Amino acid sequence: MKVLLTGAAGFIGSHVADLLIKQGHSVIAVDNFNDYYNPDFKEDNVSHLIGHEAYQLVRADITNEASMRAVFSEHKPDAIIHLAAQAGVRISIQEPLRAATNNITATYILLELAHEFGVKDFVFASSSSVYGNQEKTPFSESDPVDLPISPYAATKKACELIAYTYHHLYKMNCVGLRFFTVYGERGRPDMSPYIFADAIINDKPLRRYGDGSMERDFTYIDDIASGVVACLGKDLGYAIINLGNSNSVTLRDYIATFEKILGKSAIIDEQPLQPGDVFKTYADVSQAKALLNWEPTTDLETGLTKFLTWFKENRSGKPL
Repeated sequence: MKVLLTGAAGFIGSHVADLLIKQGHSVIAVDNFNDYYNPDFKEDNVSHLIGHEAYQLVRADITNEASMRAVFSEHKPDAIIHLAAQAGVRISIQEPLRAATNNITATYILLELAHEFGVKDFVFASSSSVYGNQEKTPFSESDPVDLPISPYAATKKACELIAYTYHHLYKMNCVGLRFFTVYGERGRPDMSPYIFADAIINDKPLRRYGDGSMERDFTYIDDIASGVVACLGKDLGYAIINLGNSNSVTLRDYIATFEKILGKSAIIDEQPLQPGDVFKTYADVSQAKALLNWEPTTDLETGLTKFLTWFKENRSGKPL
């Protein structure tokens, strides 16, 4: 298939591009290389793909309808994997309009162009953030998600609703993937693995928000990429699917895993909980198993070991 991949130079997008090409697809890779974090890191993420016969990089902004119309007109994709977004709970609180434009408006533009150009398969990134602070665990796709606690979560829920509308009106296959705390090589520098590794390796204080009892379902990047690509070519109609490791880990134990792998103790700087942060995430992945024949294969220690090897070779000593 010829796949239009947005956010292609980002953390998840660059891994998805690798897997698509490995499986024989061709990729129209769209990214605007903005400065939310160091654009050089994004250049590094895709440098090994430049020149590959199955990979074409398009530097364009998905919030610009004219630019995206030109991409659709020239390349005529068979499917869309939409991963580009303004990620991050905290920046969405600081700049909610930025989150709304990059997440909601961009998704509208892409869905409308997909309809106009007859693209029936639309896979997009949602987030475990939509579950908010639920007491019931693990989180299931049938759980109510009407109480988002950050603008980021609200935008992701909005994208799910918009996608349903396009499925209903035009019978498009619209598959929303709720990612659960993705980590691994090429991770963004504003994410905890990068920040924690930098702090412990360089003997800096590690800011821990709360008492360490907060829990996350950490999911390794290769597992996420395989789940994304598994959606292609399936007549799923409208579907929302959790992609997680289905194993919730406390922040305290997460930090301890870093310490074990690195052979060093963290210097903990305890801070109050941050607005918008949920207390726990934990994925029920039975639907992913049923619909995609997918399940995670990488435990936290294995995944973090791979990440830390990459970090020390590629990012250690570089500014966040």
